[in-house]
Amino acid sequence: MDALINAFVGLHIIGIAALLGGFLTQMKAMSAGTARFTPAMLHGALTMLVTGVALVGFNQMAGDPVNNIKVGVKLAILFVILCLVYVKRDEEHVDKALFGAVGGLTVINIFIAVLWH
Repeated sequence: MDALINAFVGLHIIGIAALLGGFLTQMKAMSAGTARFTPAMLHGALTMLVTGVALVGFNQMAGDPVNNIKVGVKLAILFVILCLVYVKRDEEHVDKALFGAVGGLTVINIFIAVLWH
């Protein structure tokens, strides 16, 4: 079970990297007002959702404690990110504040994962 959990943690990190990497590569475009949500950002957020839900289930099956409040907060933030990216994915240019919000929420989600015990 540990190998499976570790594999899904790796996939979860790949999803985070795709979402955050897509944001970071658009920073210059964001300052020019021409940023857009890339397919990698949507796929990264979806990967985070699927692997995160799987990780909760795997940890519960293994008998490891799961902080359901932390998971709920992270899921709510990810749901907002997913909604914003999905709805605005086809737009040629995304508002700076909206694009910045997705990046900020992604960073907040990372810090919650790392710092909340």
